[in-house]
Amino acid sequence: MTKKGLVATTAFFALLLPRVAAAQSDSPQWLQDRKYNEGIGVREGDFELHPGIGGEVGYDSNYFLRSSGSGFANSGGAPAFAPPIPALVLRITPSLYISTIGAQRRENDVVAQPPSVRFRAGINATYREFIGLSSDPVAKQPQNDISAQRNIGGTADARMEISPERPFGAVLYANYGRFILPTSVSSDPNLSLNRDEVGAGGELVAQPGGGTLDWRFGYQVHDLLFENVVGQPYDNLVNELYTRGRWKFRPRTALIYDATFRFTSYANQGQAAALGLVNSTPVRSRIGLNGLITDRFTLTALVGWGASFEQTTLINTQPQYDSVIAQAELKWFLSASPGLAQSADVGLALSSIAIGYTRDFQNSYLGGFYGQDRGYLRFNYFFAGRALVSLEGGVSGIEYPNMYWGPDTANPAGGDFRHSSFTDLRVDSALFGEYRFTDSFGLNATVRYTANFSNAVVPDTDLGPGVAVPSGQSYDMSWSRFETFVGLRYFL
Repeated sequence: MTKKGLVATTAFFALLLPRVAAAQSDSPQWLQDRKYNEGIGVREGDFELHPGIGGEVGYDSNYFLRSSGSGFANSGGAPAFAPPIPALVLRITPSLYISTIGAQRRENDVVAQPPSVRFRAGINATYREFIGLSSDPVAKQPQNDISAQRNIGGTADARMEISPERPFGAVLYANYGRFILPTSVSSDPNLSLNRDEVGAGGELVAQPGGGTLDWRFGYQVHDLLFENVVGQPYDNLVNELYTRGRWKFRPRTALIYDATFRFTSYANQGQAAALGLVNSTPVRSRIGLNGLITDRFTLTALVGWGASFEQTTLINTQPQYDSVIAQAELKWFLSASPGLAQSADVGLALSSIAIGYTRDFQNSYLGGFYGQDRGYLRFNYFFAGRALVSLEGGVSGIEYPNMYWGPDTANPAGGDFRHSSFTDLRVDSALFGEYRFTDSFGLNATVRYTANFSNAVVPDTDLGPGVAVPSGQSYDMSWSRFETFVGLRYFL
């Protein structure tokens, strides 16, 4: 591939990345929440083990997240070349988690005191096999060979709490994830968006006065690395300082505050700047209330301010995010609270219905950042330790700023206009149900629908100021995807 061709392909990938970020939920639903993932466990001395394995078979209508409309010739935008490819999918997911014994088992010990060190670690992997279902000859072309997407992804994490539930303590943690993301362009593994994420951090914890005041000061580093050459301009390192505080002025109600200071830097700054991406120092600060306000209702409400502080040295036209950020959730429990001290603990034990709203901004490979307003409704139901139902649906407004190209040989100063600001409408929904025949064996089903509604067709090539980009070199931002899986799971 020539350097010019590589730059064009890399620029095109910047258009794919906002949508493939929505595909990171491809892992089985039970991995996303501890109360789904773990069973009774096996005790080994001062530790408990939670092994598990699950197998699923399902249908995916659009794994490549391609558009069915007109757009870039090498994307899913041109149905005559690369249409959405439906597929049969097989997923196999083993997992293993280990931790110091929990509070429930400690109650049976002679001395039921919190341990001086609390530890938890886990690892999981998901193998995916794809079988194309379309009989259309176009679907059998090399760039549409979905069977070439077979791969293995997974995560691993570890967390150690020192002197937990005591006036002063500390926390150390680390994590790793390999995310298999659809290419949308081709089945060529050298053009994949697969990436590795490595993180580590620690925090100091102070909770004097029996936990009436709880304050944390922490630092973490997060390194994101794309595995193939076309993704390398997006490799970035994030250093983050954060603080979180809570003051309980009632047994189950607290004032809370949090703030983060991030330093985001691209490893290949020259290549990133050519695509309109620059280093930034995003800052967030929020204050609010969290707690049970009756035996059945809990309220979380935070409001604050966020700013992206994008560098303007290389691109002086670079937009900035500078606006209100917020979070609000009202949750109703189907049965009255048992009187636990923290509403978060109550949520683990009881079935509930919640309605909420979030407003925030995120780093983006398209336009530098995007703002998001999302409203959601969530229902969790766990009956008699056997039947589990989890349903969530949300609607988001995804706001992209004005977009500009960075410096190149034709324009060393950068700043060529790329696309005006626009807002996409994102719809997401997920239903997960599981019936447990025993404490360790269950039949589950997952249904997911995600769609991005957009009128934007964004150019992938910088042809210079005032030069119109042909439709064959632009990308349709709209797409939709439907998934359904049925599986069996054994877990302890």
